[in-house]
Amino acid sequence: MSRTVRFAIGSVVIAALVLALKLGAWALTGSVALLADALESVVNVAAAIAALVAVHYSAMPADANHPYGHTKAEYFSAVLEGALIVIAAVAILHEAWSAWRVPRALEQPGLGLMVSALATGINAAWAVLLFRQGRRGRSPALLADARHLVADVVTSLGVISGVGLVALTGILWIDPLLAALTALNILWSGGRLVRESVGGLMDEAVEPGLLARIRGAVSTHAEGAIEAHDLRTRHAGRLTFIEFHLVVPGTMTVDAAHAICDRVEAALKAEIEGAIITIHVEPEGKAKHHGVLVL
Repeated sequence: MSRTVRFAIGSVVIAALVLALKLGAWALTGSVALLADALESVVNVAAAIAALVAVHYSAMPADANHPYGHTKAEYFSAVLEGALIVIAAVAILHEAWSAWRVPRALEQPGLGLMVSALATGINAAWAVLLFRQGRRGRSPALLADARHLVADVVTSLGVISGVGLVALTGILWIDPLLAALTALNILWSGGRLVRESVGGLMDEAVEPGLLARIRGAVSTHAEGAIEAHDLRTRHAGRLTFIEFHLVVPGTMTVDAAHAICDRVEAALKAEIEGAIITIHVEPEGKAKHHGVLVL
């Protein structure tokens, strides 16, 4: 079992624990804002399960039907999580409207807030661990889960502060207002998550900083070639696909051109973990005099 899969399993366990604690905080207080916080954790449980399935599937090796592997499966998990966030936000807004029309006094706010704070602390610690492993393993599913947990932590801190204010002042309309703001916040985070995941499914190019590193590696290590053009890149989960045309002198032997390609591939793989490289060699008559000039 890979480290990424173990973290995905851990996310399911942590999400279920946090959900139970937040539901307990809501039951103790009757706060609609704490209910909204708990509903967001329902999404966390569903998303953690989806991420576990996606991480397991994406780790499967390439086969005849999927020659480029299964790494894009993780993007489907992230899109599903974004959709679940939208559903949760609608449910929260419905509850907030009901509480706004008929305000309810809080019960046992002190104990309820302590339970909610414990759940928030667990979420924060797990989010830090997920970010580390997600970046190390280049896992969109784990990173999506981590980003959502961070949004959840921020939301929870706001809810805890607001519910504490309700308990101190007795101003009941603050509670449904907080719930509505919570819904809008998770709608925003869900929309951003879907946008990023769709970008991966649509084969968006790598970010400018990484593209500059790729161009630099090609320029530095393709000595003997003339230029590289038609450079194309895309991410697929933890993999980065890089392809380009490498122009060499027309008199160069196949062995010499192949040696340049090997050198460039080794440099790119050392620079970028999970790089999959395709190089098309062309004679100098195919030069376009733009792209990457070989140093």
